[in-house]
Amino acid sequence: MRLYHKGDRGEPVRDVQERLSALGYGLSSEPDGVFGKATFQAVCDFQSNRGLPVDGVVGPETWRALVDAGYRLGDRLLYRRIPMMRGDDVSNLQASLNSLGFDTGKVDGIFGPNTMNGVLDFQHNRALAEDGISGRIVRDELRLMEMVLQKPGREAVRERQWLATLPNTIAGQRVYLDPECRDSQESKATWIAASEAAVELQLLGAWPTISRSIDTAPPARLRAQRANRLDVDIVIGFLVDANDEEGVYYFESEYSRSEGGLALANRLADRLGVAPRGKTIPILKETRSPAVVVALRSMNRRTGRISANSIASMYET
Repeated sequence: MRLYHKGDRGEPVRDVQERLSALGYGLSSEPDGVFGKATFQAVCDFQSNRGLPVDGVVGPETWRALVDAGYRLGDRLLYRRIPMMRGDDVSNLQASLNSLGFDTGKVDGIFGPNTMNGVLDFQHNRALAEDGISGRIVRDELRLMEMVLQKPGREAVRERQWLATLPNTIAGQRVYLDPECRDSQESKATWIAASEAAVELQLLGAWPTISRSIDTAPPARLRAQRANRLDVDIVIGFLVDANDEEGVYYFESEYSRSEGGLALANRLADRLGVAPRGKTIPILKETRSPAVVVALRSMNRRTGRISANSIASMYET
């Protein structure tokens, strides 16, 4: 899709405004279909609240998040299909099932095979029709059970166990290094940091894999899918920050948080002199392993070395 930003006009802008208004972002001072100051601020506020890069531009990720945010559990039937269903209703379903002990994996808002299995297990447990489809009956049954039982989700328990059972060395661990590549300048800078991290990790006995080659720029979703196929232990991303949001990012949404990612982010942020920040960018949201993204205004070999050694120190404590 094209990018929509301040100064644009037309029906797509009106659509963005209607979605923002429905989510409670006030736009009464802005003419319909005109991307002015109020729309810009509303987009920035939405991006900040959703853990997206804050630039006031409606691109593919922001648009997808706007669409996802419009769904509430029970609004539609949820089931496994290709392409997979996405939305806040899926996130809510996953979070509810996980909190009740029915494992759907990561709360990522994507109705995949793990979510379907969680629904089937829940339906079997509650003597409901076992079709793997979540509708109003499943929603109402979930609400009844949630009123009685409230406990941490299975995804949080799994990552806490991962932290508690880390080996005492990073040797043998599969580390996925993801240099972001949104433009040629960023691609070159992040490649330098990721390559240096790979060298350091090899010296420490780990098994690093870089998500792309030096001259390619696959989208983040494909790089996340590759990490899942490789079944890596940790994901470390590198991103050039252009929006005054330097930090070490970990996955956090209103429905879930990566406990492993947060622990990794705290360690890295301390060593790099920046803050940990919860985000929902694809490489964090769509990878199964604990993941962090180092987001700095400039990247160099030192960034890669510090990142590799900071992660390694997690295994030695």
